[in-house]
Amino acid sequence: MIEVANLCKRYGDLTAISDVSFNAADGQILGFLGPNGAGKTTTMRIITGFMPATSGTVRVDGFDVFEKSTEVRRRIGYLPENPPLYNDMSVAAYLRFVAKLKGLTGGANIAAALDRVLETCGLTAVRERLLGHLSKGFRQRVGLAQALIHDPPVLVLDEPTIGLDPRQIIEIRGLIKTLGGKRTVVLSTHILPEVSQVCDKVVIINDGRIVVEDQLANLTRGRSLEEVFIATIGREAADGAA
Repeated sequence: MIEVANLCKRYGDLTAISDVSFNAADGQILGFLGPNGAGKTTTMRIITGFMPATSGTVRVDGFDVFEKSTEVRRRIGYLPENPPLYNDMSVAAYLRFVAKLKGLTGGANIAAALDRVLETCGLTAVRERLLGHLSKGFRQRVGLAQALIHDPPVLVLDEPTIGLDPRQIIEIRGLIKTLGGKRTVVLSTHILPEVSQVCDKVVIINDGRIVVEDQLANLTRGRSLEEVFIATIGREAADGAA
């Protein structure tokens, strides 16, 4: 479903990512793991068409993100690290607005999509609440809902549990896990337990380069993910991604 090949991004003399390659299969939850500053967000932004690459290719469902960006965007739901919310709008009004932006037409179609994501993301009880009055956990749920409103086959989630309290983290992780199988999910994070509890496959990036790509079950056969992380990028980086 997602094919990333030899991806590079440079800002003048600074190389953010170099020769990044990995694949995510249909229905797979892929954990894109690495310490802060490793290149995760840069890679996510390129995959979603948010920014161009310096070189390399990305294909989503067979479409090149640089040549067929409109087709790719139709197939991707993107939750950036900071959800793009408007605090003076209600949950329902905001999601209707996003649905129209993403090409949904017809009142009945939009209403059905709204009801679906409100139910999926546990937002029905707060549908008329203003976004500015919601807790961080509910705001993240709304961020997931806007990524899902057009029913995309691919979800790209950048640090979806950052800043949440322990109960909210458990709730969001559980929600993400239910999305696998039906959709391909790329979950970018620096939190090791998140990957262990949610993902099928692991890609580890460090200093802008991929250092590991394998099924989680293979990597953790006889050892923990933390031990794998330490072995590949060192104790200091692992401590920062605990």
